[in-house]
Amino acid sequence: MRRGSRSISAFVVVLVGLLAAGPAVAQGSLRERIDAFVRAEQKRQGVVGLAVGVVQHGRVVLAKGYGSANLEHRVPVGTDTLFQSGSVGKMFTTMAVMAQVEAGRISLSDSITKYFPDAPASWAPITVRHLLNHTSGIQDLEGQLDERKDYTDEEFARFIYALPLDFPAGVRWSYSNSGYVLLGLLVNRVAGTPYGEVLATKVFKPAGMKTARGISEADVIPNRSSGYRLVGSEVKHQTWVSQSLNTTGDGSLYFSLKDMLAWDAAVQQRSLLSEESWREILSPARLNSGATQPYGFGWQLLERNGKPLHQHGGAWQGFRTVYSRFLGDSLSIIVLANTNRASPARFVEGIAAIVNPALAVPKLGPIEDGEPQVTAQLTELLEDVRMGTVDRTRFAYAPKWLVDEALPHFRELLERLGAAGPLVLAQREVVGDDRVYTYLVRFGADTHVYRVALIPDGRVTVLSVSERPN
Repeated sequence: MRRGSRSISAFVVVLVGLLAAGPAVAQGSLRERIDAFVRAEQKRQGVVGLAVGVVQHGRVVLAKGYGSANLEHRVPVGTDTLFQSGSVGKMFTTMAVMAQVEAGRISLSDSITKYFPDAPASWAPITVRHLLNHTSGIQDLEGQLDERKDYTDEEFARFIYALPLDFPAGVRWSYSNSGYVLLGLLVNRVAGTPYGEVLATKVFKPAGMKTARGISEADVIPNRSSGYRLVGSEVKHQTWVSQSLNTTGDGSLYFSLKDMLAWDAAVQQRSLLSEESWREILSPARLNSGATQPYGFGWQLLERNGKPLHQHGGAWQGFRTVYSRFLGDSLSIIVLANTNRASPARFVEGIAAIVNPALAVPKLGPIEDGEPQVTAQLTELLEDVRMGTVDRTRFAYAPKWLVDEALPHFRELLERLGAAGPLVLAQREVVGDDRVYTYLVRFGADTHVYRVALIPDGRVTVLSVSERPN
């Protein structure tokens, strides 16, 4: 047909045009609305550069770069621009691990002491599965490493061995980069080759991710974006870290928007691994109590509008990323940004609501408060935070940064805001074994969101105070 007569070709063109005109116009309008939103949100957030991909029903609605990949050389972001993955890389470490499971080199039920025989004896109950779904109890190493020091694989392992366990394996869920650093080391050991090479042969090449790769300071890498941080309103380069910190399995990859669009197609088709492996990856973690946690292997497993939402975000060295899949609408959204204060989630939420208003984040509003005694206790807790008189024994399993850094920050914020009005319950959820309470609280003319998570005995695991989203 391509080399047939001009009259037949013209007829086919006209016919296809007539059949496709309606959907094409609608698709064009959708693309334009998303594009306008992204431009406005980029300006509002002050993002130096980003790449955005939107795929619906397997069709790419938008794939576009915005702003600068490199300010000094005035290079614009394109679909080939490489961004650091941050923790979105965890879903790829998962793929490397599951490839070893399918090859018979690893079992999910294996104790990790099988692969780390010099680990503490207390680690014996921790399995590979516990590392993958963040239920190991191994304390997060983030903020504890010397970011200027180069570590060997053995030094990484010994550093993590020295971290205390926050809880026995399987008792709770707690996000731990340590676990994914260990998973990268585990793949290195059982595959006999660096996990990055395992990804190159088992994931990137077969998925058509032509430029995805590990991070390197030494290599000349075409289309590499710079990462930026905002100091006040001034743009600065990302903070330098040692090369070894960009070789670990917790999220040390480069990929472009084109690479992530190829990855999205592979995920949609459940390719590269067996159906059984994908089922393991996308099953929620089950705690020892029998409760489930909405996290699989390198994926958050949430819901929106009563339908599954699978996603993960990342942040590292001035880069912020997120990959979200709204399964009920066959909608995938990829946002890669090179600015530390960027909120990729805001882009995702805005785009999803444009595609389908039912996917908008439900606005918080008052609901019936069936536990006034809890509200009274949390009112007292908020005042204790403001006064700096919080009894630290009220916290359990809380990350170290919450008590050491977040509470002083919240005290300063609350002192500045002044007297708090009554707490108004807006949401109550059960996540794993925790009850999570979200309140709206007035400070003068402003409303803030106060969120607290409690374990069954009433102790606090999470506490935050933030501005109410628009």
